[in-house]
Amino acid sequence: MTLFLVQHGKAKPETEDPERSLTEQGAAVVGRMADWAAQVGLAVDQIQHSGKRRAEQTATIFAKRLSPPKGVIAVKGLSPKDDVKLVAALLRSDQGSIMLAGHLPHLSRLVSLLLTGNPEIEVVRFRNAGIVCLTQQDGKWAVDWVMQPDLLP
Repeated sequence: MTLFLVQHGKAKPETEDPERSLTEQGAAVVGRMADWAAQVGLAVDQIQHSGKRRAEQTATIFAKRLSPPKGVIAVKGLSPKDDVKLVAALLRSDQGSIMLAGHLPHLSRLVSLLLTGNPEIEVVRFRNAGIVCLTQQDGKWAVDWVMQPDLLP
């Protein structure tokens, strides 16, 4: 199984937009990352997001470039403070290639749990619109690569 974890793009402050939509700059950076992902041939079967506006927008931008055959869906358990053990349990079965568009601290805690068994150990530092690629083999997870927006040409 391949898992792509994407922190949503930069969002507006809650005081300006209660739904916390992506800023223009945030949407542009997500678009650049999605373009890069398409150029390198990143293939995903489905993109899942938390249902929060900023994650949904991020997922939609990636989907336009990557055209996942199983589409884009909102799923429970991906919100910032949700229990990562629930998502980790769902990921035990081979689901092909999935992208999760989510939030901190959830994504960071999920990676830590998958890699070390402890969600409290920070293993990867996420950036808005960055992609962390994990693969699972024989029930064990490993980091394949990390791509941050500031590394784009």
